[in-house]
Amino acid sequence: MVTGSALAPETGIRALARHDLAAVVEIDARETGRSRRDYFERRLQAALREPRLHLQFAVERNGRLAGFAMARRLEGEFGRSEPALRLEVIGVDREARAGGHGTALLAALEAQARLQGMDELRTQAHWKNHGMLRFLDRSGFELDRNHVIDCAVHAGPVAGPGEDEVLAPPHARGGTEIDYGAPRSNDFEALARDRADVRSLRPADVADLARIDRRVTGRDRSAYIARQIEEALLDSAVRVSLASHCDGAATGYLAAKVDFGDFGRTEPTAVIDTLSVDPERAGTGIGTALVSQLFVNLQALQVERVETVVARERLDLLGFFYRLGFTPGARLGFVKRLSQGAAGASRA
Repeated sequence: MVTGSALAPETGIRALARHDLAAVVEIDARETGRSRRDYFERRLQAALREPRLHLQFAVERNGRLAGFAMARRLEGEFGRSEPALRLEVIGVDREARAGGHGTALLAALEAQARLQGMDELRTQAHWKNHGMLRFLDRSGFELDRNHVIDCAVHAGPVAGPGEDEVLAPPHARGGTEIDYGAPRSNDFEALARDRADVRSLRPADVADLARIDRRVTGRDRSAYIARQIEEALLDSAVRVSLASHCDGAATGYLAAKVDFGDFGRTEPTAVIDTLSVDPERAGTGIGTALVSQLFVNLQALQVERVETVVARERLDLLGFFYRLGFTPGARLGFVKRLSQGAAGASRA
């Protein structure tokens, strides 16, 4: 156990363990008003399966769990080129909140992130969660430049001609989306069936998707894509990722997961973290078809909202999602540059 400098002698920080599950669920239930045991079980299982991607800390007081923090390493999600750490859930027992436990947990995450070469800590908070907003402010976070946008899963028409040209690099744009005639009774299924063969990701897709990703980003992210496919196969209750095909080859893909509780959510929400189309197929409706099929799948899973994060300077990509029905969400993104120093000294 590591004893934090801002903590009393009987208090210390350690790695979160499997045996902490019941105490974590209890602390969280006091805050949210409901038990989210399934969510925390998934988080702990994911951390055991991929320890390199997860940082999870506990703070003890007199031998009892007083708080916890769970974070995940971002590598290629949301168009990233550099790794960052995303704080996804933090909770402190109400009786222990005056003792600096939240600040100590945050400091432990930041120290480990620096050791792993990450220079940003990211998170989200609902704009009405004033307690969390004050904590983030005192801890040195700033409002993120990226926009958090979301959309209710619905069964109406999606986009129109040329909408997904923005998914290709600028030099590959210029085509128009193909007109496949009169709309079917179910616009989502018509898009997915007519414009591309859209289905769940498979291990055999890795090579094709890595090729598409290199054409779009100019980087080799084969390991990142392979990990996404592996996660989709290992945890089908969470991942709802898709690939489009034409003439036996992959032409685009959408990586998404169903979020059962990150950032204090109490209802499942799908999060799109990657959407990419082969530049040679730009403007043919593949991106729209992928999102359309995602909506079909989410309706079957009874997931009512889908969310993504887009850089504010990507007005073209924001326009693409807005035309699909996305709008600015109720959650705000925050970032802390770890090169600026340790966590704020204020107690949380």
